[in-house]
Amino acid sequence: MFESLANKLGGVFDSLKKRGALKEEDVIIALRDIRVALLEADVALSVAKDFIDKVRVEAIGEKVLRSISPGQQVVKIVHDTLVETLGHENSELNLNAAPPAVILMAGLQGSGKTTSAGKLAKFLKDKQRKKVLLASLDIYRPAAQEQLEILAKQVSVSALPIVPGEKPLQIARRALDTGRREGYDIIILDSAGRLSIDDALMTELAEVRDFAKPVETLLVADAMTGQDAVTTAQNFNEKIGITGIILTRVDGDARGGAALSMRAITGKPIKFIGVGEQMDALQAFDAQRIAGRILDMGDIVSLVEKAAENIEIEDARRAAEKMAKGKFDLGDYLGQLRQMQKMGGLSGLMGLMPGMGKIKGAMQNANIDDKILKHQEAIILSMTSQERVKPEVLNASRRKRIAAGSGTTVQDVNRLLKQFQDMQTMMKRMAKLGGKGMMRSLTGMLGGGAMGEMEEMAKNMQAPGGAIGGGILGPNPFPLNDKK
Repeated sequence: MFESLANKLGGVFDSLKKRGALKEEDVIIALRDIRVALLEADVALSVAKDFIDKVRVEAIGEKVLRSISPGQQVVKIVHDTLVETLGHENSELNLNAAPPAVILMAGLQGSGKTTSAGKLAKFLKDKQRKKVLLASLDIYRPAAQEQLEILAKQVSVSALPIVPGEKPLQIARRALDTGRREGYDIIILDSAGRLSIDDALMTELAEVRDFAKPVETLLVADAMTGQDAVTTAQNFNEKIGITGIILTRVDGDARGGAALSMRAITGKPIKFIGVGEQMDALQAFDAQRIAGRILDMGDIVSLVEKAAENIEIEDARRAAEKMAKGKFDLGDYLGQLRQMQKMGGLSGLMGLMPGMGKIKGAMQNANIDDKILKHQEAIILSMTSQERVKPEVLNASRRKRIAAGSGTTVQDVNRLLKQFQDMQTMMKRMAKLGGKGMMRSLTGMLGGGAMGEMEEMAKNMQAPGGAIGGGILGPNPFPLNDKK
């Protein structure tokens, strides 16, 4: 997500931060490069121009040029301008209405509208404890109503029963009646899409809108279509009036131009972003977090939230205790690998950690991806329980058997065992340091110019594990969650 823009901006900022002092022409050259990076990321020309004008006003001045760290000041100004451009106000759903509150989903065919309706229902059910009813108004696309019914079952919410022959307005009327009688908090109306905007689509949407009086009319737009998504949002807003946007397939959009242009051009906030195919891959939009990811500042809040949702605190505590005592075995390591996969895999975690953009790039160049987690899991599952507890018994013939059973090579098995041994050694050393000593050690590693070493490690490593794979999830890195 936003890799292209993040990489280009990272290069500009690296050059600025290396300079002890900045001249006005240095900032002007940097702004020119930032403008090019925005345009190459498919940001609308008018948005890129306004962005640069806002940054220029702040960045070219004595307060910045004469500051102790002018490069960092420029980065902060760009960050704040990104947040302003993305728009962080009014990004939450407005559900202030007598139940059932109606949410109308609109969008072109193929934008992911029906899937987003299911994801939104799950989000509201799980995060806000709402009783949700899904209703499909799409009587044109074959099996569209059945698709929504299947999604409703997947996310454990109710779907309005299908009545053949009903018109969209009749379905909406029946949905509202059912919602009132059966005590639903929210009704999500999934309207029909078209291959292009036409009068019939807009007339139908306007009729449903006027009858159902939705508290939110959400446009679902595909981020991969770039500026076409922005144009679609403009048209829908002018014709029926939208209150917000769900931007889908953001995980596949390396440029990010649609996200950066959408708010500025339409004036409507992005409410959610779709970041994967799974039904829980819908995130509430947060401009601060997105700006942090673009500028490689990480997104620690999302990282902690992922940990809170996926890591069992007691399991993490037990693993930490076993590490401290030197009793951490391959069975425990398998649990770590599975937790990492639940949290989005190695690449997903790296994307949320500050300053990890370069390492992530080095890992991609070294052909390291999340498939390796699956391979490592297969290797451990091919071991006996005794072998997992005592890996020292793994002689050549056993390793050959494990490789054959897991569909890997003996070299892969050897590599995993070496990483596991390295992780055990590191954890024992950190345990001896104690809490304060461990923090001093980590701070020194991260803040003492070790980025080059970490990049080199990423280039040379053939799988996660070790300090990255085990260290992140091992000794309960999120102690605040213990109180929950």
